[in-house]
Amino acid sequence: MAAPGLLQTSIKSLPLVYRGKVRDSYAVGDDKLLIITTDRLSAFDVVMSQPIADKGRVLSALSDFWFERLAPIVPNHLTGIAPEDVVAPDEVDQVHGRAVVAMKLKPLPVEAVVRGYLIGSGWKDYQSTGSVCGIELPAGLQLAQQLPQPIFTPAEKAALGQHDENISFEQMEQRIGRDLAWQMREVSLQLYAEAAAYAATRGIIIADTKFEFGLDAQGQLRLMDEVLTADSSRFWPADSYRVGISPPSFDKQFVRDWLEQQPWNKAPPPPKLPADVIARTADKYREALLRITGSGLPD
Repeated sequence: MAAPGLLQTSIKSLPLVYRGKVRDSYAVGDDKLLIITTDRLSAFDVVMSQPIADKGRVLSALSDFWFERLAPIVPNHLTGIAPEDVVAPDEVDQVHGRAVVAMKLKPLPVEAVVRGYLIGSGWKDYQSTGSVCGIELPAGLQLAQQLPQPIFTPAEKAALGQHDENISFEQMEQRIGRDLAWQMREVSLQLYAEAAAYAATRGIIIADTKFEFGLDAQGQLRLMDEVLTADSSRFWPADSYRVGISPPSFDKQFVRDWLEQQPWNKAPPPPKLPADVIARTADKYREALLRITGSGLPD
């Protein structure tokens, strides 16, 4: 039986730094953070009031897998310190299998989005302008079609509860500097290429993804937060992929679809999710982990 889920952490032995949509962060000294991935789920930038069982453990396992696989391309925020070693004994259950001790980085205020397929806001942009985030594309492309080559489309991070805003590469250069912008772009495209090639061997298409970066004390660029999870990426099963239709995905689509049918203005408080929607969503997250890594969650 899956655990009912962890909606919010309550670590008393460390100072709370930040609660995000999914993650709770606590200070470990002056230079490290304990980052715990809860079972919270957000849809339309609103956090649901019920947890999705095992979601946090799945996201943590996926991120750990990708951080290790992609380390030759760019260093990351992991310290290797066991989360269980930095909390009180009665708090271990809150971190086991769902937390990391990370370097405290200076986060960059731009999300690095890489798109390999035409879907989501990119499809809407293309329909109205023939381009995506200012990048002109060939005419006649269809929904969910693979792009001639992956494109880098940065977004400005928004405050909690707000929508991220797509920006041009030139705007990104203005925000963080030309050299750092180009480094982020090249690294992000390399990460996507490596991950997409591997996922293809597992029968998964990575349609798009977003990376987050920060700078360490030496000014070195590091990959941070999460990487290539079902929350930050669109994973499609290759065997059911068809151009012209929106493929099924291994994420919270069941929740989004159900919410779209409710009389809800997409502002808090959210409607209460039915048990079957929660269960099917949890199963999709677990399936993504199994398909990509070849193993499920440990008992």
